[in-house]
Amino acid sequence: MLVPMVLTMTAPMLAGDVAMAETNTTSTTESRNKAIVEASFKAWKDGAGSPFDLLTDDATWTIVGNSVVARTYKSREEFLREVIRPFNARMREPLKPEIRRIYTDGATVIVFFDAKGIARDGQPYVNTYAWFLDMRDGRVTSASAFFDSLAFNAFWARVPPQ
Repeated sequence: MLVPMVLTMTAPMLAGDVAMAETNTTSTTESRNKAIVEASFKAWKDGAGSPFDLLTDDATWTIVGNSVVARTYKSREEFLREVIRPFNARMREPLKPEIRRIYTDGATVIVFFDAKGIARDGQPYVNTYAWFLDMRDGRVTSASAFFDSLAFNAFWARVPPQ
C-alpha cells in the first residue's frame, strides 16, 4: 500500500519539475531574444546597425494594412530592396526609433515603438510601429509590421528616392 501512495505523490512532483524546467527554458529564450532585439534597436538609434541585421536570408516580412508597400516579402534581400533601401533613399536624416514597450511570447518578440527622421524635402517623417518578430537561434525568421499607412503613403509619394 505504501508504494502506490509514493507513486501518486511522486508523479505530480515530476510533472511539476518538467513544467518548471520548460518555463525556465522559455523564460531564458524569451530573455535572450528580448535582449538581442533591444540591442539591435539601440544600434539602430546610434547609427551603428539595425534590426534588419537580425533577419535570416530567407526571412519573410509582412507589412500589414493598406500602405503602398503592404504585402509579404519572401526574403531579406527582397524586403531590403523593395522597402528599406528606397525608404532610406528618401531620408536626409535617418529614422531613429524610440521603444515604448517590448514584449515576449515564446519565440516572438513584439516591439511597440515610435520612429522619426527628416525626409530629403526637409519635412519630418514620424510614425508609430508594432513589429512581431518570430525568432530562432537569435535571428528573425519572420516578421509582421503594423504602422500608420496614411503617414507612410504621404511620405512615399511626396519624397522621391535619391
